[in-house]
Amino acid sequence: MKKSLFRITSLLALAFAAATQMAQAQQPVRVTIPFAFTAGEKALPAGEYQVEKAAQGSLALMIRRIDGSEGMFVTTSATASSEPQTKSKLIFHRYGNQYFLSQVWVAGYAQGSQLRESTKEKEQTLLARNATRQEVTIVARLH
Repeated sequence: MKKSLFRITSLLALAFAAATQMAQAQQPVRVTIPFAFTAGEKALPAGEYQVEKAAQGSLALMIRRIDGSEGMFVTTSATASSEPQTKSKLIFHRYGNQYFLSQVWVAGYAQGSQLRESTKEKEQTLLARNATRQEVTIVARLH
């Protein structure tokens, strides 16, 4: 009886933790991006953006300017780190003065969203074979 009660309690705790993580992952993050960048196949200007899941359980992200002038959806895949993130952040790949959104992470979670490499970024990768791709991290805040 005690073993059954322990299993039920453990399962409920795991279900609650998973539900809490899903709810947290749905929280939008706000970020000020000081440079023009490409997300998916679309070029976006510098500015303040909100990034959030397109729908619960979806791998798609909605990226939109706070002023409402720009917005888009991008498909992503899941990516993971060995430790939960200490800060919400967006990671960009930089080639010269061109920036490409690569990953989105939410503080407290070891899973993030990985964007597919765009056609423009693939072109830059080929052109920059001898140059090093740089990673640029912009810290975001939960909204």
